[in-house]
Amino acid sequence: MNSPEAGGTRLNLTQWLICFIASIGFAFDIYELLMGQFVFPPAILELTGAKPGSPEFAAWVGRLFYIPALAGGVFGLLGGWLTDRLGRRRVLTWSIVVYAFSAFAAGFSSSMGMLLVLRCTTFVGVCVEFVAAVAWLAELFNEPHRRERVLGYTQAFSSVGGLLVAVANGLAVKWAASLPAISMPDWLGFLGDAIKDPHAAWRYTLMSGLIPAIPLIVIRPFLPESPAWARKKAAGQLRRPSLAELFTPELRQTTLVTTLLFACSYGAAFGAIQQVPQMVAGFPQVQAKVVGKPPPEQKKIQQAAAANYGKVQEVGGLTGRCLLAILAVRIVSRRLLLRVFQVPGLALMPLVFGVLAVNNRTLFTLNLGGGGVEVTLFHLGIFLAGLVTVGQFSFWGNYLPRVYPVHLRGTGESFAANIGGRLIGTSFAWITNQLAVLTFIPGHSPPAKMASAAALVGFLVYGVGLIASRWLPEPKQEQLPD
Repeated sequence: MNSPEAGGTRLNLTQWLICFIASIGFAFDIYELLMGQFVFPPAILELTGAKPGSPEFAAWVGRLFYIPALAGGVFGLLGGWLTDRLGRRRVLTWSIVVYAFSAFAAGFSSSMGMLLVLRCTTFVGVCVEFVAAVAWLAELFNEPHRRERVLGYTQAFSSVGGLLVAVANGLAVKWAASLPAISMPDWLGFLGDAIKDPHAAWRYTLMSGLIPAIPLIVIRPFLPESPAWARKKAAGQLRRPSLAELFTPELRQTTLVTTLLFACSYGAAFGAIQQVPQMVAGFPQVQAKVVGKPPPEQKKIQQAAAANYGKVQEVGGLTGRCLLAILAVRIVSRRLLLRVFQVPGLALMPLVFGVLAVNNRTLFTLNLGGGGVEVTLFHLGIFLAGLVTVGQFSFWGNYLPRVYPVHLRGTGESFAANIGGRLIGTSFAWITNQLAVLTFIPGHSPPAKMASAAALVGFLVYGVGLIASRWLPEPKQEQLPD
């Protein structure tokens, strides 16, 4: 199959298919990663009996967010090395198989241990897939402006994945009682006891992750390999990737600064935005709806509210990614492009989580489908927080291929994304949950304390990121280094 760059000024059929598959892949990545905010609270309640606000609940939330990220970071780093060693397309295909199986099997979890292990393998597949996909796309579309646009707009579909998982969780909450009961298959019987709640919405949400993987598994093996990697491999010129080379004088600053900044981007997302489901129970609009309702109905109302706020946040994230795609070809300085999102984010984090989340007010009510939908201050705030935070994720997909050569591209991207983002950045979910149970954190209820902790963590990681951006190296040229 010919290189996708041979198609002239317009995308040909192969190029469109590549973009389509890449978009689904990015959407599925974030679909899997972001479902934790909807799945973990009800899963912990069902499988352990621990209630929100208790030390046991906070400990399990931290484990479920951080241990899979730790596994993803370590094995994702190995996946980046394999991407440079074995090729982009081969690693892409097998990473999809790993997380598709894990996502579906997690819906049968009968214990916290089983859920934790399967979330770990899901994270491993996702972390490997992201790095391989970015390197693959960047090298398939080597013309600078086209590359920036393709990377920007395909990554924007990550936020579509986040929006879809919020929608899927909302549908699961609404229709769980009508869906087929989930029972432990005989071939998984050795993993645990019978499932306690066979109609739990969080189980259907987990299992839905298999659906978008099907076209990826079927089509991706037939798409072309990276021409730059394949050419060097065929000519015997492909150097062996090395972690040590990332810390040579030429690349040391790039590696360290991008890793720190990636950690700050993920720290804001996991330490603040993904903790919103634990805050909604304290919103007066939600409290008014649960008055006099039995506990199961209260839980359903709170989960539905969390899903609605999640949708708004993901629309904000999609807006931020599209804005990044537009600005990436208009702003030459990569530092300036990053600061377009960092500077407003520094002000928004304490405002959204420290003020709006603890003093949420209804702005107006929309009459949709015969029912009223309240639009609150926090809807506006979480939209803007999603815009500036998620927009940064697309920045790294555009930036990293421009600072590492072919034989180190997967390894370098993987170190920043997996060590900085997945391993260090996601640990802020654990930090926020630990802070939220301490006495000095402001708040008269667990949701209010969670909001205050998120405001503090979000402000700190944005501040560190803005300072560190001063040392972010500017790419030496528009073309990818060879």
